[in-house]
Amino acid sequence: MSTSHTTPIRTVVLGFGLSGRIFHAPFIAADPAFDLTAVVTTNEQRRADALQEYPDVQLLDSAETVWSRADEFDLVVIGTPGATHAGLATAALDAGLHVLIDKPFVPTADEGRDLIARAERAGRCLTVFQNRRWDGDFRTVRSLVDDGALGEVRRFESRFEKWQPVPRDSWKTAGTPADGAGVLYDLGSHIIDQALQLFGPVASTNGEFDMHVEIDQRRRQTNSEDDAFLALRHTSGVRSHLWMSAVRPNLGPRFQVVGSEAGYTSWGIDGQEQALKDGVRPGDPGYGTTTSANWGTVSVGERSRQVETLVGDYSDFYRGLAASIHGTGPLPVDPADAVRVLEIIEQAFARGTA
Repeated sequence: MSTSHTTPIRTVVLGFGLSGRIFHAPFIAADPAFDLTAVVTTNEQRRADALQEYPDVQLLDSAETVWSRADEFDLVVIGTPGATHAGLATAALDAGLHVLIDKPFVPTADEGRDLIARAERAGRCLTVFQNRRWDGDFRTVRSLVDDGALGEVRRFESRFEKWQPVPRDSWKTAGTPADGAGVLYDLGSHIIDQALQLFGPVASTNGEFDMHVEIDQRRRQTNSEDDAFLALRHTSGVRSHLWMSAVRPNLGPRFQVVGSEAGYTSWGIDGQEQALKDGVRPGDPGYGTTTSANWGTVSVGERSRQVETLVGDYSDFYRGLAASIHGTGPLPVDPADAVRVLEIIEQAFARGTA
């Protein structure tokens, strides 16, 4: 294992579906601190796609091959179905490798705590890809809140909604919540994390979070919830109302932040994911920018003004990860943050009606 500042971090991506192909490989390949050394997949089309995009990458058939050749690698990126995350991360840490896990971190908070303890014993970095912290619209909200531009924030409304009346063929719809499937794990893991980042922990009494929960399964073809709402009260006094859905025909605003002096509203999802699907790569001109027609607005009564959306860039996550592996910076995402999100999701299911 070699992670000197002058040697690229030799990286293996486990899985080359949406996660590995869109959210990880492009950033690894674009950052000189990393080397996209290998991809693990048995899917012939995905193997062909990987070679076409990255001709020098090694194609491996199994994670076991990675563990047996662990001295050839430094970092494992786990972009496989959620139910496999804990086992793969355990094996990677035991092999002496740093680990990045795509969200959802793992299906249970207990599994997350076990992995954190294992990484600490191994002296290896363990982090979670909560990439939506680097969305342009979220960065804009955070800037407005931090600068006090809205006054004292009273309510935070966040929606991550899609219109998919026919479920896509994916483990996220075929699996159950025990597998880390469904909208609470898929979309909720993002917007719950964002709310906690902005306004701190959720208030609790005797371990029970102060929250209201609505959970429904609208599509018969799925095995997990596809429509959910959480109302949280933070210890800071802010209330967060969070919607996540795969069956919303009339999409609501992405963010509404209600302050004592002004409010902020924005629509639409950060464009990085779609740009990456369209072949745009990190560092390309215009990557992560939002056109002025889609900027949010700050309003006071009937008066409103547009606010330029800050540039979003998931590359910042990888820059932070490189610094952490080299021992020059903190983890870009503390896995303990992901455990706190899982604790909320677990209590939501315990109270919900799916």
